[in-house]
Amino acid sequence: MNLKTLVLVLKTEKIKEDAAKLRGYIANRFKEYPILHHHIEEADYLYTYPRVQYKIIEGTPLILGIEEGATVLKKILDDITELKLGKSKYKVESIQMTQMNAEFGPCRENRHYKFLTHWLALNPANYERYKEISDWREKKEFLNGILVGNLLSMCKSLDYVVTSKLYVHSRLDDEQVEYKGVPLIGFTGEFRVNFRIPDFFGLGKGVSQGFGVIKAF
Repeated sequence: MNLKTLVLVLKTEKIKEDAAKLRGYIANRFKEYPILHHHIEEADYLYTYPRVQYKIIEGTPLILGIEEGATVLKKILDDITELKLGKSKYKVESIQMTQMNAEFGPCRENRHYKFLTHWLALNPANYERYKEISDWREKKEFLNGILVGNLLSMCKSLDYVVTSKLYVHSRLDDEQVEYKGVPLIGFTGEFRVNFRIPDFFGLGKGVSQGFGVIKAF
């Protein structure tokens, strides 16, 4: 399966704010496009896997559009001339646009990915389970299972049916992060899986706000 993707890399001064503020600014600036703010409760046709995702990668703002999201980003990109994030204002000097039909789906060989931002793997229920596990191998298998679940959820939302078994091998470290003002455990590191995921797609919680961003290497 191929997915139409569009990646916008905005050239500005180094951004100090997080991707949630970038999402808030773009969504408010272009209110006529509900797909930009991904408020599922307001429009029941929106998808569980966001078609527009906002990232801050080492201070650089990046916006990913998938399928319909790519079409909308193309319409608005010429009007993104500045970013007002909290009390800060950034001039957008230029925008690098990369458009492609990205390969998506199972493959025979393992693909190697790293997390560019923290992966929020745990919900309240599996957080308690994670804390109870003392053996590191068991913890690793537990997280690998969640990662497979994240991939399958993403596929379902993108109308792709996975018919083969997915195998994940990971090397992850946990750190405390904040999501919507709540302290959570986030994971950094890398993983291998027999599945093609386009660069800059997000996995786990908080995808639309820049968490769980992956890149092949």
